[in-house]
Amino acid sequence: MSQSPDPLDLAALAAVALHGTLSAAARRGGVAVSTISRRIAALEAVTGLDLIDRRNRGAMLTEAGERLALAAEPLARQLDQVEAEVAALRGGIAKRPVRLSATEFVIADVLSPRLALLPPGGAGLVLQSEAEVVSLAARKADIAVRMVRPEGASLVIRKLPAITLSLYAAADYLAGREAIDDLSAERLIAYDDSYGPLPETSWIDQLGLGGAVVLRSGSTRALFNAVLGGGGIALLPDAVAARYPELVRLDAGLRIAPRQPWLTLHRDLQHDRAVRRVADWVMASFRALVDG
Repeated sequence: MSQSPDPLDLAALAAVALHGTLSAAARRGGVAVSTISRRIAALEAVTGLDLIDRRNRGAMLTEAGERLALAAEPLARQLDQVEAEVAALRGGIAKRPVRLSATEFVIADVLSPRLALLPPGGAGLVLQSEAEVVSLAARKADIAVRMVRPEGASLVIRKLPAITLSLYAAADYLAGREAIDDLSAERLIAYDDSYGPLPETSWIDQLGLGGAVVLRSGSTRALFNAVLGGGGIALLPDAVAARYPELVRLDAGLRIAPRQPWLTLHRDLQHDRAVRRVADWVMASFRALVDG
């Protein structure tokens, strides 16, 4: 090989491998399909390798194309970071809001009440309440708070303070009772499986209490409102339940494991000042929640 491949040509190949088609790679990069095709043709000319099987529809990579695309992936990520930095410098970093993805509970009960304590700087914050885990790699969010530890070589993952849980009921529901002897005879309010097999969803099945459940929801706020309205007993975060004097904490003799939240951001953004400002605020918000 008499000359080195153009980094932009390698990035184009990596984009095709990531997005599956020439057109998708072109859309993601904001260029014409012909530009992507021309770059890959130039890369083939320099390397002397067939990188795309043109007998197939779409963008089927050859074995050589797949191996070269895998090797070029770190370079493509670096070029994306350079482009993002250039755009930020041109428009001013302060003009770009930080997007944070989390569950409804984290958004409504952990972060929103502490918005006044977010240090000034940047263009603000976008809180995205997500029922599904969004992709940080695809830049659908800058930061994410997850209740299950995420995985990914491109992610920076920090452990947040754990959240303890207990069973609660409204004083009106208990009607003077000081203890609960048989949960199977009560009205139980529980999480559904929107976020997968979580401890909050498994304890009812483990105890054979499914028949006592009158409501399931993926919304922590819905569970709180149902309990506050006297609808039954639910497993709720202690730190938030403590805000409601009408709720009574029940000792049912159960060992309930605390929930472990995780703060996650893309490795490319760990030195971004606006992202770090928000990440530190999220960490402080969870500490304040747990410490009371």
